[in-house]
Amino acid sequence: MTTDVRIEESWKSALRERFETPEWKMLSEFVKSEYKVAKVYPPPKCIFNAFDLCSFEKVKVVILGQDPYHGTSQAHGLCFSVPEGVPIPPSLKNIYKELNDDVGILIPTTGNLEKWAEQGVLLLNATLTVRAGQPGSHQNKGWEEFTDAVIRKISNEKERVVFMLWGNYAKAKRELIDTTKHFVLEAAHPSPFSAYNGFFGCKHFSRANEYLRANGKEVIEW
Repeated sequence: MTTDVRIEESWKSALRERFETPEWKMLSEFVKSEYKVAKVYPPPKCIFNAFDLCSFEKVKVVILGQDPYHGTSQAHGLCFSVPEGVPIPPSLKNIYKELNDDVGILIPTTGNLEKWAEQGVLLLNATLTVRAGQPGSHQNKGWEEFTDAVIRKISNEKERVVFMLWGNYAKAKRELIDTTKHFVLEAAHPSPFSAYNGFFGCKHFSRANEYLRANGKEVIEW
């Protein structure tokens, strides 16, 4: 990571000012040093996977996570998603259960959500890197300021985007969003600890598609 960020061109343009700040330089140096001294996820080439698969122009839905997965081979740059062949994590199992109840899709056998990203779903973690086995280890190092800037950019420059905020951490990002021109959906986090307290039954997937359809946009094939 340097000021010459390897990220999809529309995002590089949209976030150019952010990439030129001293704060970004400090974050870049921290992340580079971490990869040298510790096992860090996701692999460097996947840090900006959410952006690379979903250009700024394509964004129709934003789903917010907190940290990348910190287990072996799990994180690949998309919140809640894991690569092909990796066991489906508990939170994603609950997301699939709600999807099945809400829109009737068969529960997938893969946890790879790239097909969502390619349709315009930005699967954005607040922190884009983490030390192996140490959840939260890269919080408060500058990533949150960067991803907050991403949310503001989408809110300010796009129209009629659906934001799915699951859990208290994500809900706190509501203040970054202009709710007069975007659709904000809030629910409990899909983790096993909280899914039964307001995630199951939220019907966010059908509600998102109803909103997109009503505003002349293609729906997401969940």
